[in-house]
Formats: sequence, structure tokens, C-alpha cells
Amino acid sequence: MRLLVTGGAGYVGAIVARRLREAGHTSVVLDDLSAGHREAAGGDLTVGDFGDRRLVADLIASRRIEGVVHLAASSLVGESVQDPARYYRNNLERSLALLDTLRERGVGRFVFSSSAAVYGEPVALPMEEDHPTHPTNPYGETKLAFERALRWYHAAHGMEFVSLRYFNAAGSSPDGTLGEVHRPETHLVPNVLRAALLEEPVPIFGTDYATPDGTAVRDYVHVEDLADAHLMAIDHLQAHGGAMVFNLGNGAGFSVLEVIEAARKVTARPIAVRHCLRRPGDPESLVASSSRARLQLGWAPRYTHLVDILETAWRFQRNHPDGYSS
Repeated sequence: MRLLVTGGAGYVGAIVARRLREAGHTSVVLDDLSAGHREAAGGDLTVGDFGDRRLVADLIASRRIEGVVHLAASSLVGESVQDPARYYRNNLERSLALLDTLRERGVGRFVFSSSAAVYGEPVALPMEEDHPTHPTNPYGETKLAFERALRWYHAAHGMEFVSLRYFNAAGSSPDGTLGEVHRPETHLVPNVLRAALLEEPVPIFGTDYATPDGTAVRDYVHVEDLADAHLMAIDHLQAHGGAMVFNLGNGAGFSVLEVIEAARKVTARPIAVRHCLRRPGDPESLVASSSRARLQLGWAPRYTHLVDILETAWRFQRNHPDGYSS
């Protein structure tokens, strides 16, 4: 298929776009580079706003786009609490403009990069797709609102979609060329590894959670496994169409302290810690059930051990100590 990949210069997006190309699809990347990196995008990059209806319409026509993989979004939980309007504009308003352009141009296949943040605090673990959705921050609220919009566009206009609810994306491409670079960096794994590289303490946000060691627990899923899921979602839409939602996670949770200890093993370096207050809107524990994706997409994570995930991230960190050059 000829696919438009929004946010394809970002962390997950660049690896998804490359995986789609490797599988024989055409990946046309659209990214405004506010958080993405030109170096990561590959050769076929258009710099621009996915909410720009004229630009998207021109790309659909000139590149004969048949489907969209939508990864572009504002994604910082803490920032969303402080500036909710930005998240409603970027993640909902602009995404609806994208949907309307696709509908008008007859593009009816859509893969959405959603998030475990749609659930909020868990009432049962592991979390299945029918778990109650009560987001604790505007980031999760906007992801959930757009998922609901997709269902109504499916009912009204026949928009076929797969929504992929990631848990915590981690790791890098095995060759060390593509990985996680954010400014500012708020994700645990790259911050821990950078602390190891620079011999600085890593902050731990909250040590008073009701977990075995007092730190927050997350389900880490390797970014290459996420890329595989996007490819399988495209295949599913081509073969069956429909409207589906899938969790993507390992089904196992690791605490912040467990991640730091695994990083010490991978890097063979001592990593000091600095205790900080909790960040607003951070749930205590998030662990996925991905049984639906396993059964209906045939997806299963290849990177199931925390050390294996961190080894790839460490390779990228050492190759790119200052991030990408562009």
C-alpha cells in the first residue's frame, strides 16, 4: 500500500515507517519536525502540519495515498496537565481535520497510534481492551476522544481503522541507528541510560506508590515490536477491514527501580538516583493484556526481557550521545 505516515520522523514513527518500507509498502512521511528529526525520517519526508487540509489533500493526490498511519501527537503527560488546550488542539482538533480530508478524498484505511493513557488508574491487572476508560490527564483524554471519533466515522462514513494502545515504548532499532530522542526527555529508559553515560543521578518521580518497592510500575514494549504490530494492522485492514482496538504490551510490569537495576547490568556502570515528587497525572501501575492482538493480529512481542530491551537502547545511546544531528 501507499501509506502516509504522520509523525514518521519521531521515535516510534521512524521505526514504523522503515518497517513498512521493508515489508514492501510505500511510506510517505509527514512531520513538522517539532519533535521529530530529519535524520530519522528516511528519504521521503514532507515537512508540514498533518492538520493542514490542503497539504494533506495534495499529498493524497500526488502520491496516490491509500491509507494513513497516524503517529503524530503531543505526548507529554505532565505538559498536558499544565497546558490542556495545546493537547486538545494538536491531538484532537488537527486529527479531526486529517480525518475529514481523508473522508473527502476517499481514503478509508487508518491506523491510529493510541495509548494506555486512555485507561487511567487500573481497576484490574492486566488491563484488557474493555477495561474502564477514565484518563487521569488531558493526554489520555484526547487519545480516547479521537478513538471515539474514529468509531463514529466508521459508522457514518465507513472509515476502517485499527487503534493500537501502546503501553511504554522502549528500546531502539537493533542496528543502533534509530532510537529515542526527545527534548526535553521525560521517558525513563533514555534518561537512565543517559545518566549512566554522563555519570549523573537519575530522578525517580515518586517512591511512595503502593507497589512492592514504592516506585511506579510500567509494561515496557519494544519499539520494533510496535512496528511489527503496525504492519500487521495494515495487513488486517487490507484483508478484513472493520474497526478494531488492540493493546500492545509485554503483559509484565517492571518498577522504576527494576529498570535502573537492569540498566546497571547492561551498562556495567553504577547509576545514582535522586528522589523526586510524583508527576501530576501519573498512574501507579499499568500492565497490558495483549491477548486480543495475539489472537486476531497474530502479534507477539519478540523482546520480552527487560535486559534485551535496554541493550538495544544502550547501543543507540552510545552511538548518539548528543541525539540526532538534525
